[in-house]
Amino acid sequence: MAIRNIRKLGDEVLTKKCRPVETIDERILTLLDDMTETMYDADGVGLAAPQVGILRRVVVIDVGDGVLELINPEIVNLSGEQRAVEGCLSVPGRYGEVIRPQTVVVRALDRNGDEYEVIGEGLLARALCHEIDHLDGTVFVDKVVKFVEVEQE
Repeated sequence: MAIRNIRKLGDEVLTKKCRPVETIDERILTLLDDMTETMYDADGVGLAAPQVGILRRVVVIDVGDGVLELINPEIVNLSGEQRAVEGCLSVPGRYGEVIRPQTVVVRALDRNGDEYEVIGEGLLARALCHEIDHLDGTVFVDKVVKFVEVEQE
């Protein structure tokens, strides 16, 4: 495993739509492992492949319940609404209020190629939407309704 460089706002890779993963091979498995290590090293709750310069539909998320690996994720249902402050590893030091669904259902493949669904509520719903947005070339600042100051510990 290796820690990869996280691309920052202004890097055009963050504005591109990612291609689906056709074959889950050793490169994709290494990407999943490296993304997880990179996310933890940066104290993030999620990371999408374009954030490390790879234009593939791959996401890792951990909101405190263990890592979720999502290959070719797609939102199949959403409901409710929440407004909360978000940040992004690709936009260090900037935070803003974003309106997201309260609950989302996402279908994806795991590292073995098996399809599964995850139901996210609250923070997990926000993380799923935020990371899937990255796969479509959207960064959270594009959806901010109000930028805010957040005190760092």
